[in-house]
Amino acid sequence: QVHVVESGGGLVQPGGSLTLSCVVSESIGLYTMAWYRQAPGERRDRIAGITRTRSIRYADSVKDRFTISRNDAVTTVRLEMTNLKPEDTAIYYCNAHNDFSGFDFWGQGTPVIVSS
Repeated sequence: QVHVVESGGGLVQPGGSLTLSCVVSESIGLYTMAWYRQAPGERRDRIAGITRTRSIRYADSVKDRFTISRNDAVTTVRLEMTNLKPEDTAIYYCNAHNDFSGFDFWGQGTPVIVSS
């Protein structure tokens, strides 16, 4: 069983920054990694993804404010978030998608609250 653990969420003021981390229990060399978020009463949306070849895509809502990166040597993916807005408030989830088996693994989520 692959375990995915997110950390780094918290309360931040509008305009502030926060960095989320995601650690996977096995090598992520076969995985596309992504961050999703889900606000109360809303669906879970993909906001950033990075492939094995470092191809990156962002949702329009976070483009130019969020940066995703991966370090395969330590099986970690990060999401650097800047200029945070109240509408960024959500539970943030890390997803590990095995490009060969098609299996998806999810973390338990970490909350981000943007409020003054």
